[in-house]
Amino acid sequence: MRAARWTSAIAALTLAVATGCDDGGRGGAAASSPAAPPGMAAYYSQKPQWTSCGGGMECTHVKVPLDYARPSQGEISLALIRMPAEDKKARIGSLLTNPGGPGGSGVDFVRQTGRSFGDELRRRFDIVGFDPRGVGGSAPIRCMTGPQLDRFFATDASPDDQSELDTLASESKQFADACRTKAARELPYVGTVSAARDMDVIRAALGDQKLSYYGASYGTYLGAEYANQFPTKIHSLALDGAIDPRTSSTDMLVEQAKGFETALRAFAADCAKQSDCPLGTDQDAAVTKVGDLLRQIDRTPLRNTRDSRQVTESWATMGIATALYAKETWPFLRQALSAAQTRGDGTLLLALADQMVERKQDGTYSNQTDANMAVNCVDKPNPPDVPSYKKAADQAAKASPRFGPFVVWGGLPCVYWPVQTKRKPQAITAKGAPPILVIGTLRDPATPYKWAQGLASQLASGELLTLDGDGHTAYLQGNTCITTAVDDYLITGTPPRKGTVCH
Repeated sequence: MRAARWTSAIAALTLAVATGCDDGGRGGAAASSPAAPPGMAAYYSQKPQWTSCGGGMECTHVKVPLDYARPSQGEISLALIRMPAEDKKARIGSLLTNPGGPGGSGVDFVRQTGRSFGDELRRRFDIVGFDPRGVGGSAPIRCMTGPQLDRFFATDASPDDQSELDTLASESKQFADACRTKAARELPYVGTVSAARDMDVIRAALGDQKLSYYGASYGTYLGAEYANQFPTKIHSLALDGAIDPRTSSTDMLVEQAKGFETALRAFAADCAKQSDCPLGTDQDAAVTKVGDLLRQIDRTPLRNTRDSRQVTESWATMGIATALYAKETWPFLRQALSAAQTRGDGTLLLALADQMVERKQDGTYSNQTDANMAVNCVDKPNPPDVPSYKKAADQAAKASPRFGPFVVWGGLPCVYWPVQTKRKPQAITAKGAPPILVIGTLRDPATPYKWAQGLASQLASGELLTLDGDGHTAYLQGNTCITTAVDDYLITGTPPRKGTVCH
């Protein structure tokens, strides 16, 4: 739950449930690339070879240095995908995208959702996705086996006594130790600062003078970091479901837990109006019943008809949280809660949770979880010990009784992480950048609206666009007002009218 992302897995689930001109020199291909940073000429002059990879998509790889402080001492390969612009004559350039995470595959994101981008964007941009370093097809960090991750996710992440806390600490330490053993060389270099520098190499390799970018969730932090390093290399930057860079690692978890509580209340209010709601007709009582169910599962795990796993409180909480990412999955959550309440069957809750962590039916996982932890643990300073996490978990429990401890304790492996940073969270101003569009959703479960307000206010050229709605992020959710505003901005670089709120 340390993840903050617009996940393509959730997108696929949402779809399944729902269906039960000339660029004026703004962002187009450069006639000649600007001078590369020292020691980086070979990287900036790459000419990637694109090959068909199905579905009208093209794929390639771009080389970047493992360590930017020593660019000649080793390189890694980043996986890219693009959906070519539909109108070659009107093509502006490339729109680089990131779905969040950290750990989300940008290649999967474009393959699964590229055609959901606005009509005019698809006509005028190559929609490009990339797997950030350490993710998917880009020198992936892999630490844990499938059975190890099954045990890690099943572990009680809201410990009620010292024994449960000791078990949680042991599992968290094993996670960190596995990464130390299997990925020691890469761990120091997977942070967001390096990934943002990769984006500029990608920009040059794509032949664009300036970057056009859509980033969701964690992708907003990545985009803001790019703006911080390369403010004059931007054409347009849309940051959707924003993270506030000033937020500490534990404060981020506490605020995220509050966001899920807000989303749960919104779900409960809607559920109370539905004929198939298993929680009754009163919002407050419905929320209380969810808490009661989770406590019952803590005592007696639910059965599961898909495989041999028991559906523990942690799996069930993750399943509920997953469905809160998109309003379109609320009917599925009603079914899952009904099955759990009436039949003791957690199969549907587990299916939701498996979507969140990208667990496949054969018991294997993508490397999203390993990469997510690796980036989060190195990006910001972490609490030094278990008591520090307990203090934050207790704080979160008061503000978010259903999700607080579960979300906060999810960051515990960082206490034992082999690579630590002293780089404290700080505001990003990106002085000198053109207007940057920050998009926030009022009842976003994973990236609270206050973070969008915070990022927009600290960016020297930040402009805030608001969706009065539910679910994680605003774009790609079918809201015409948001789609039009974001598309117009990405194409022209001109943000919508100040104070715009979409409904």
